[in-house]
Amino acid sequence: MPVLRGAARRDRAHLPPGERLPALSEDPLTTAELHVIGQLTEASNATWLTRLGDPERGPLAVYKPVAGERPLWDFPDGTLAARERAAYLVSELGGWHVIPRTVLRDGPAGPGMVQEWIGSIESENEGVIHLIGIGSDPAGLRPVLRATDDRGMPVLLAHEDTADVRSLAVLDAVLNNTDRKGAHAFRCAGQLYAVDHGVTFHHEPKLRTVLWGWGGKRLPENEIQRLRSLLIALVEPGEQAEEIRSHLTVREHEALLARVDHLIGTGRHPRPDGAWHAIPWPPI
Repeated sequence: MPVLRGAARRDRAHLPPGERLPALSEDPLTTAELHVIGQLTEASNATWLTRLGDPERGPLAVYKPVAGERPLWDFPDGTLAARERAAYLVSELGGWHVIPRTVLRDGPAGPGMVQEWIGSIESENEGVIHLIGIGSDPAGLRPVLRATDDRGMPVLLAHEDTADVRSLAVLDAVLNNTDRKGAHAFRCAGQLYAVDHGVTFHHEPKLRTVLWGWGGKRLPENEIQRLRSLLIALVEPGEQAEEIRSHLTVREHEALLARVDHLIGTGRHPRPDGAWHAIPWPPI
């Protein structure tokens, strides 16, 4: 996936878990006309780069129409856009705030998902996944697996050993994210962002990620508290909780609650169990 993604970033105050989100009706992401300026050809599904309002200078956004979603054997057809929206809502409701603002709305190719584009077209964002040489100093990184680079040389795939990336690994476990590739997590101006959450919330365990560096380790206490707050917010009456429920099947919503409860109960990061391909392809 290309490094460029998301849109002109609005100020993103870190709301405590469960606090009501700003009214999306006031956000031009939901109302401004979408002007397509290009296609992200490396994406698995139809993904368009657009400008909001002004076709020359308007804020950038990503538009993924439902009509451009490729059928998958394990996910219901035409549901990926809604899953992206649900993932954003969980990120906000749980206080992660790492997924760019994501809405469901109409566009040039019909209804779909529209998401802020983070960064600029001219410059690349900073990745949190790295390839390092065998025997090199992995300070500040957690190696995950052995690989080969484009010259066939052995390398280690590693990710940042930071609190925010670790917290993203917890969010992925909550979402049951089956496609956390390296390019799907990045920094812009020091802030961590995560994108591409169409294949999430399956009722069967399908976690597939490159963020396995903490597998089996105890969860930090602040993450356990976050999960407890999220679980309460998901089951109590609330606008965001109800919308999340509306985007999932009954089994998927029950599985979401069970995953959060299980993480709280074990107090540990999940780790691969051999029953499912644990690394997405390609991993970067």
